[in-house]
Amino acid sequence: MFDGFQLEMIELPEATLRVRHGGSGSPLLLLHGHPRTHATWHRVAPILANYHTVVCPDLRGFGRSSIPGDTDDHAASSKRAKARDCIALMQHLGYDRFAIAGHDRGSYTAFRTAMDHPSAVTHLIVLDGVPILEALERCDARFATAWWHWFFFAQPGKPEQAINADPDAWYGGSAEQMGLEAYADYRAAIHDPRVIHGMIEDYRAGITIDRLHDAEDREAGSRIACPTMVLWSRRDDLEQLYGDVLEVWRPWTAASLQGKGLDCGHHMAEEAPEALATEILRFLEFS
Repeated sequence: MFDGFQLEMIELPEATLRVRHGGSGSPLLLLHGHPRTHATWHRVAPILANYHTVVCPDLRGFGRSSIPGDTDDHAASSKRAKARDCIALMQHLGYDRFAIAGHDRGSYTAFRTAMDHPSAVTHLIVLDGVPILEALERCDARFATAWWHWFFFAQPGKPEQAINADPDAWYGGSAEQMGLEAYADYRAAIHDPRVIHGMIEDYRAGITIDRLHDAEDREAGSRIACPTMVLWSRRDDLEQLYGDVLEVWRPWTAASLQGKGLDCGHHMAEEAPEALATEILRFLEFS
């Protein structure tokens, strides 16, 4: 897994991140979603590393990275805090400017990094996501039924109790789908109660402080300054919930916007790695 990549723990001003990095060329930061670790990229990253320096961290609160402390406003688990980690990590590795891609919950951190640090982000790639504020403001019975976990995870204590009772039953997954080593890494994470709490805090921040940050940006007229690509899984539910996914993103982008659906399920890096890598490489080369 990740042949030729280096794995290390990197201490940053606010967090210690487990990071896998390799390849050469212009830098690309890949952010995983819930409940995965950086290992979800193991089929995609080696393809991208033929053309780019690829950096894959465990986000704070996930995998083997440090777990932030709890506060009433969930600020330490906010996407703004995780965006600061992204900037600090890439500067530690010697990069002041870089492209960033995020899947699922990682897409919110990628979005926030581009919004808060426009001079650092050259390209934004969003995988299976819309801005948190858009999702919450458009919430209807369909969304609440399909994405009920957003609201359950926002409750104090109970989500952790439910998940920790049987993490494998709650989250599923298999070595066949994910790859043997990636699956072992994922299972180690979901069987750690501290990691479960860190991952759930990411949702609590989403419902509260992250939503406020999005609202402040919209009120201020802030928009993504770099070229943006949005990809979504056709076998997931973004098209069913939002119709034209790009139209949801258009008010948030000041530069070029493109995107399409991929013929796969939600975990596209595991299910369609070649197609995903092809779209990313094309976007980075021609935009």
